[in-house]
Amino acid sequence: MNSFAGLLPVVVFLVFALVAAVIARQRAKARAKDGFVAEYFIGSRGLGAFVLAMTTIATYGSVSSFVGGPGQAWSIGWGWVYMATVQVTTLFLLYGILGKKMALVSRRLGAVTVIDVIRQRYQSNALAVAAALVMITFFATTMIAQFVGGAKLFEYVTGYSYTLGLCIFGITAILFTSIGGFRGVAVTDALCGVAMLVGIGVLAWGILSAGGGYAAVMDTIATNHPEMMEPLSGGNMPIGLYFTQWLLVGVFTFALPQSVVRTFAYKDTKALHLAMVWGTVILGAMMIGVTSLGVLSAGVLTEPLEAYGGSVDNIIPQAIVSTLPPWLAGIAIVGPIAASVSTVSSLLIAASSAVVKDLWLHASEARGAAVSETIVARSSQIITLAIGAVVFVLSIVPPDVIWRINMFAFGGLETAFVWVLLGALFWKRANATGALLSMVGGVAAYCVAMALGFKIFGLHQITIGITVALILMVVGSLTSKPTEERALEPFFG
Repeated sequence: MNSFAGLLPVVVFLVFALVAAVIARQRAKARAKDGFVAEYFIGSRGLGAFVLAMTTIATYGSVSSFVGGPGQAWSIGWGWVYMATVQVTTLFLLYGILGKKMALVSRRLGAVTVIDVIRQRYQSNALAVAAALVMITFFATTMIAQFVGGAKLFEYVTGYSYTLGLCIFGITAILFTSIGGFRGVAVTDALCGVAMLVGIGVLAWGILSAGGGYAAVMDTIATNHPEMMEPLSGGNMPIGLYFTQWLLVGVFTFALPQSVVRTFAYKDTKALHLAMVWGTVILGAMMIGVTSLGVLSAGVLTEPLEAYGGSVDNIIPQAIVSTLPPWLAGIAIVGPIAASVSTVSSLLIAASSAVVKDLWLHASEARGAAVSETIVARSSQIITLAIGAVVFVLSIVPPDVIWRINMFAFGGLETAFVWVLLGALFWKRANATGALLSMVGGVAAYCVAMALGFKIFGLHQITIGITVALILMVVGSLTSKPTEERALEPFFG
């Protein structure tokens, strides 16, 4: 049954976000001083603490954090929540390890993208092209997961079709990214972050009310599934799973390029420090809160998984439908849809920058061909639209289990960039040979292991990719010619 009351809050929010993106972009254009590219792709390095924190959170917190992850928690129990607590460290690690030095280096180099930094540190166009291709591939994979997750949620809760949901928020996300650029994305990310918190609060109220209060919900879970109350969840959360998930969604997330580029954009050190504090508190409350709701929903949704369509991705949508009236359900789904939209917009602007700045403009400069700012501006928006359109089309026939797709992309990006970025900033001996071998070899090993289902000691394949990438970085760097001193000066001078 279609619910206009459930549809209305979603439409109102997306229209509001689109207007905010347009206004932010128009105001930025009026005072932009560093040219179109710097403004469109990193907001002229002018983000304040709150917007910086919220745009980084929104980039990290995808629809799988609000649908797939809590669905797993419904199945496994509190052990999944204990695993999710590692996400509290993500912004602290990002800003603490890379934040200040990456910002200083990017300013010295005039770098606008992560690949700008990599190219100038390693003096390798081959590495830069490989990095751009890796980014575009895994970004597209993640964006498909976001489109699919948001549209499925929309269909489940409102009763309208999957295709309509995909069109409504997919087209909106593409438009406000193309029009608004980085600053528009950052502003709408802040709005999306607030919407996520509101959505979590509304759903928490619904679940606890439907279950008779927190104590009653916990009693139901303890009675029906006592193993869900244990850290190891009766063997469903082995230590090896804790370890690899902590690596995948915690420790190595500081190397995700869509997050790293946020460190280029803050306006001063005070903004960085405040963003670290605010972001850590808000992200912790958000991720632990929404994952806990997955467990608590087991006190309300007590039937076998088959009763909910056989997929854990349906658990949170079913909890929304079962515990909230239509108008509140519409408000509740704004949160995860906002997570989907914000992640898509962040990845889309990063993918566009890889094509425009790192491939096209660099090739033009190498040939000595001048490109006017008007052409760059128009082309940037067209390419952003084109990438979004391709991902949109690929999302029309949806894949299953969106959280697995998202984690696959996380692992690929972390494998590709973690040692390349750490070597660039902190190891003088790291060079182009080691970095190229690390990126290409590590990603190849990771993808092959994932395709074959091959694991070592039962650990997630991220351990294979990261280990191979590290070995290749060290061996390649130590057995080949060091980087020239002039290239190292902006990084270590």
